[in-house]
Amino acid sequence: MKKDLATVSLLAILSHRAQEQPDQQAFIFLKNEETESISLTYRELDKQAKAIAARLQSWQGERALLLYPSELEFITAFFGCLYAGVIAVPGYLPRRNQKLSRLLSIVNDAQAKIALTTASMLADLAQRWEEETELSTQLEWVATDTIAVNLKEFVPQSVTPESLAFLQYTSGSTGTPKGVMVTHGNIIHNQQSIQQAFGHTEQSIFVSWLPLFHDMGLIGHVLQPIYVGCPSVLMPPVAFLQKPVRWLKAISKYRATTSGGPNFAYDLCIKKVKPEQLANIDLSSWALAYSGAEPVRAVTLEQFSKKFAQCGFNYRNFYPCYGMAETTLFTAGGERNQSPVIRGVLTGELEQNSVVESEISSDESRSFVSVGGSHLGTTVMIVNPESLTSCKQGQVGEIWVSGGSVAIGYWRKPQKTQETFHAYLADTGAGPFLRTGDLGFLLNGELFITGRIKDVIIIRGQNHYPQDIELTVEKSHPALRPHCGAAFTVECKGSERLVIVQEVERSYLRKLDVKEVATSICQAVTAEHGLQVYAMVLVKTGSIPKTSSGKIRRQACRSEFINGSLNVVEDWSQNT
Repeated sequence: MKKDLATVSLLAILSHRAQEQPDQQAFIFLKNEETESISLTYRELDKQAKAIAARLQSWQGERALLLYPSELEFITAFFGCLYAGVIAVPGYLPRRNQKLSRLLSIVNDAQAKIALTTASMLADLAQRWEEETELSTQLEWVATDTIAVNLKEFVPQSVTPESLAFLQYTSGSTGTPKGVMVTHGNIIHNQQSIQQAFGHTEQSIFVSWLPLFHDMGLIGHVLQPIYVGCPSVLMPPVAFLQKPVRWLKAISKYRATTSGGPNFAYDLCIKKVKPEQLANIDLSSWALAYSGAEPVRAVTLEQFSKKFAQCGFNYRNFYPCYGMAETTLFTAGGERNQSPVIRGVLTGELEQNSVVESEISSDESRSFVSVGGSHLGTTVMIVNPESLTSCKQGQVGEIWVSGGSVAIGYWRKPQKTQETFHAYLADTGAGPFLRTGDLGFLLNGELFITGRIKDVIIIRGQNHYPQDIELTVEKSHPALRPHCGAAFTVECKGSERLVIVQEVERSYLRKLDVKEVATSICQAVTAEHGLQVYAMVLVKTGSIPKTSSGKIRRQACRSEFINGSLNVVEDWSQNT
């Protein structure tokens, strides 16, 4: 492919591949690790996308809600929107018993006029929408898999780097969903950055179970393979969650070179994959195992590589990285084929926003995994969020970012766009920068993430990061579900007090010893963090508020605690 073509638009790249390598497989979809249900060549993808575009082009400039399973129909619909000049709004497919309130807020905000889905989903979704919302007349429903191919009616739309491609709604971990406006130029810059950092070539092979409506699945495993010109093997998220070994089997079977996910995915494999399942798994092809979207834990990297070393997995192939919807996806990553960089930092100093290195094994320190540095002209800075001046090395501050991958703002939110995407340093006037809302520090050019500004727990003038407390809690007793707890504070008698909300493993619900669990939690939190638990709520399996991508919604959890709407199994407080 000509170098200049790679800077035009993703549509130009897809068209080129459909002409020059029409029969090459672009995507393979698995129902599980064994059943290859359907695949798409570049020619088939391009033809189907243009057929959908012909049907949609009368809505040019309008927003289209995409409601699909994580299957190939989503991909053809997404590119159909791009070809038609319709602004795609990827949405999550709601479960049967799930309220449509979050989806409704997205439709309201995006002012969507059409909803795209499959024929098998259409009747049920349209009926539920009519029953549960007041907007049934405003959405026109289209089953894209029933559209006949008639390319004579397709009219190509002109695309510039400034053209709006799609709205990526944020996962809403600390607030209501916001539509990030991603341009064609943002996509190309981010694709270039990912390829440069990850070292992808046409010989790369991708495997993923990540949801396609989420930025990591969409940008990383749909758009990047097309940009690079390599195959991508996809499976439903539920297939992985039910049996994590399916992910590893797919990597082994297809000789994948790139795959990954959030830290919890590796934890799930450590916990759920049995030794006898490893016999026929070969992970020696897995050259880049990225970990992002949530805190990367050093212990997870160590335990995973130790467990799967016999399958050919190499610890050096872990690739911790950092990004967000506001930067299209990728912001920072390390060097390929180098072991993850891990640093120990004194806990006491960190509580005062100061970074003092220590031995990783010290009881007085916390371990942090570097997420590397920036690529392709992207700038990452650490800034004092109050004075808006740059921090010195070894100071914790807010992460600010500038570069070609930074989106142009939030849809229909000019004030929030101004606050978040147009920040300037108070001392030098440099800018504009994106204020990420994340806290971190730089050491020797390496970026380390410590948490979210809004989630930081401040008790007696000291900073505590909720994810650290949550990890201590989940490890304190076997009845507690991993990655399903929230730590936050409430004000009581003029002081901030620590509250824990934690899901219980389903198998423990009937035989739960609340006093034993409460004692274990309180003792562990006091020993590890020097904090006293003011109140603790044990909630039913699967009930804690999470984002569509699986992150804990701590602020929503706090609100439900205050208004008494948590799905409580048992609660406990100091006064109990």
